Amino acid sequence: MEKTPQGTSVGVDDPYEVIERCDYLTDDGRCRYAAEHGHHDPEFARERHEDDLRCPAADPEGEWDWSDCPHFRARQRAKECIRCGIAERRIAHDDDRPLLEEHHLEYPDDDRRELAHEITVYLCRWCHAKIHNSWARIDDDASPDPEAIAAAEGRRSKEHEELSFETAAERFDGEDTDETAGE
Repeated sequence: MEKTPQGTSVGVDDPYEVIERCDYLTDDGRCRYAAEHGHHDPEFARERHEDDLRCPAADPEGEWDWSDCPHFRARQRAKECIRCGIAERRIAHDDDRPLLEEHHLEYPDDDRRELAHEITVYLCRWCHAKIHNSWARIDDDASPDPEAIAAAEGRRSKEHEELSFETAAERFDGEDTDETAGE
C-alpha cells in the first residue's frame, strides 16, 4: 500500500485507480492546462496545440495513462467521505472542526525528489484516522462511525434552529415592547 513520507498508509495500492478524471480535462476531452496555463510549460502546450488540445490520457486507447501527464491533477469535488459517504455539514460563522478533511494519495517520489501529482480526496475525520493508523482502505465497504453520525446530526439540528422562523410576537411574548404599555 502507498505510504506518506512519514510512513503511514494512504489507503490505496494505486492512487490513480480512485480518480475519475483530471481537473484540467474538459468535457470534450481537451486539455485545459495547455489552453490556459501553457506559458508555464510551452513545450507541453505546443504539443497539445498540434494535436488540437486533445488529452492523450483521457482516451481509453490513448498513448498515455494519467500518471504519464506532467500536469495531471485530480481533486475530489463531492463534499462527502469517499470511504463511508458521510456528507460535510458546515455552519456559517462556526469555528467547529470540519467533518471532512482532505486526504492526499500522492506524495513526492523518493527517487526523483520532486513533487508527484496532486491526487486529493475527502475523508471524514474518523475514516481519515483509520486509514492512517491502521490497515483500513479507502475502498472498504464502510459505514459512518457512530461519532461521525452524531456530529453530523448535531450540525443538522443547528441548521434547523438557524432556519426556523419565529415571529416577533413569539419572540417577545410576555414582554412589554410598547413603551406605553402598562400606563
